[in-house]
Amino acid sequence: MTEEKGNEYHKPVLLTESVDGLDIRPGGIYVDVTFGGGGHSREILSRMDPTAHLYSFDQDADAERNIVDDDRFTFVRSNFRYLKNWMRYYGVDHIDGLLADLGVSSHHFDDETRGFSFRFDAPIDMRMNKRAGKTAADILNDYDEGRLSDLFFIYGELKNSRRLAAAIVKARAEKAIRTTSDLIAVTEPFMPKERQKKDMAKVFQALRIEVNREMEALKEMLTAAVELLAPGGRLSVITYHSLEDRMVKNVMKTGNVEGRVEKDFFGRSSAAIRQTQGKPVVPSAEEQQDNPRSRSAKLRVAVKME
Repeated sequence: MTEEKGNEYHKPVLLTESVDGLDIRPGGIYVDVTFGGGGHSREILSRMDPTAHLYSFDQDADAERNIVDDDRFTFVRSNFRYLKNWMRYYGVDHIDGLLADLGVSSHHFDDETRGFSFRFDAPIDMRMNKRAGKTAADILNDYDEGRLSDLFFIYGELKNSRRLAAAIVKARAEKAIRTTSDLIAVTEPFMPKERQKKDMAKVFQALRIEVNREMEALKEMLTAAVELLAPGGRLSVITYHSLEDRMVKNVMKTGNVEGRVEKDFFGRSSAAIRQTQGKPVVPSAEEQQDNPRSRSAKLRVAVKME
């Protein structure tokens, strides 16, 4: 294995707890669907025996700088929504565990050229995969008022979503919104001073989720993961906001993202998966102090029924 190279990425959150959740077996097949700086993958590899294998996904070309030199490791440059297709490609019918750290890496927030953060004046791109899809600027300038309002309300949970959407449509009629400073200038007047940073972060979150189709991708990945897990296999997922956490919680309680409880002939739950703990694991006070991005993190773990 190579030494840790992911210094430009975030320090892995709940590292020990999330990998403990996988309960790694000899000869097992594991998947890290959010490779990033490689922190979680390296910890998984450190616990695997020589016959086990790890597949790690990341659609961002920057993550390839952190690839691990290990015969037990395969890097998959792809969105994790294609988990099932790639496992089929590699001839894998079942996996023994999957880990997902759904947080956006500090590498993305700190890269001034990507437009993920309102700290820098930059083109509003926000694509995790820079090779494809609409940018955030495309969405701001092309979506109609109703569609903009919906995305700010649903993905940003902003109560003033209609006013924000109306202001954006009015402003872009005179000048296209292309940079973070353009967007801030339009939306800032509608944000109370005491909530300004928090609300602006929600605006950027909503756009990022829409640009990268994050909720659709998460739904597809979780559905595939439940199907692929071998009996006794583990699903270990770290979430950072209520939308993704709700979806993960539903899957782990009912086996589907909608939270639809299905029962057998005798009225018993027929869910193929169950949570291993009642409440999510949260970072210790010490970890939250050392790593501020961990403060909203929740770890949920589930096991496939035998």
